[in-house]
Amino acid sequence: MMLRVARLMVLVGAFAVAQNARAEVEARRWLADMTEALAAQSYAGEFLHLGNGPVEKLRILHRVRDGHVAERLVGLGRARREVLRQDDQMQVILPDQGLVLMETAPSAGSLLGSLPTFEADVEEHYQVEFAGMARVIGRPARVVSVQSRDGYRFGYRLWIDEVTHIPLRTDLTDSAGRVLEQVVFTSLELGAAIPDSAFHPSIDTARYAVVREHPEGREATGHADEWTLSRLPPGYRIRSRSIERLPGTGSPATHLLITDGLASVSVFIEELPAPPRQAVEGAGKFGLAYAYSRLVAGHQVTAVGEVPAATVEFLAASVVQAGTDRVDLRQTAPIAPLGPARSTLGRPVPHGAHHR
Repeated sequence: MMLRVARLMVLVGAFAVAQNARAEVEARRWLADMTEALAAQSYAGEFLHLGNGPVEKLRILHRVRDGHVAERLVGLGRARREVLRQDDQMQVILPDQGLVLMETAPSAGSLLGSLPTFEADVEEHYQVEFAGMARVIGRPARVVSVQSRDGYRFGYRLWIDEVTHIPLRTDLTDSAGRVLEQVVFTSLELGAAIPDSAFHPSIDTARYAVVREHPEGREATGHADEWTLSRLPPGYRIRSRSIERLPGTGSPATHLLITDGLASVSVFIEELPAPPRQAVEGAGKFGLAYAYSRLVAGHQVTAVGEVPAATVEFLAASVVQAGTDRVDLRQTAPIAPLGPARSTLGRPVPHGAHHR
């Protein structure tokens, strides 16, 4: 009798595990469908963006036609900022500064803030599961939870439309589940025929200064191979290396883009700035992005991204010149604590001082 009960318990446990595995696969499929819907569908709507600062209300137009993407994002508050995109060409109009920024942007995805793009291999470091049903702006939605398995990345909760797979609400959460940032639609029209005229700016920019991305701003290789990382946080990898000219200064810098398939961090390495600019060291926070700077072999190293502070500090501390240290990127065990930052990010370090 006891043996029969034990066998039954094993079967029940195996059934529960199989059910959970199927549910997680189904939840991941919803995330993949959401990513595709954001890129492939045409839609127009208004949404609220809630973060560290004041609540922002914005309007978005997104059109896909004959393989081309047109998009326009308009701030409905006092600043009235606009972002316009045609495939990979983007304009950012800043009326409060009398400025137009022209740059190249990824042609896929959406201008909606805080919406993650999920790659196939994220499940190793994120727990993906259904978290119930809800209604947003009167539409039924499936709630999907994407929680970090460690402290090196943030998590998400997404309210995905049952019919269209557009995310009607997105929460960015910390390791304790607290909401750090939220994007929630207040109105949404899907499949609308959006005319070309809707993608013209509403602001006369004839007298605005125009700043274009430097033609040498992105190079495929160059000296980018001179720098690498001695180790990486679990699940992260170097996606790309390039030489870029930093906005505002024009100074060339090595750019290492680090990702885990969902979160991403940029690491910039540049020569120590000449006076009057000064090098900085320490930690900083800009909105939801954490940053950490340090000096390495006469260079300023800065890691920045919408990830926990520990992650940017880990990456900044791992930057080395190629060939000077033994590098094993498979070694991902946490490094020893760095201790308090020597100065707050933004405070200067005496010119000429540097660390190895």
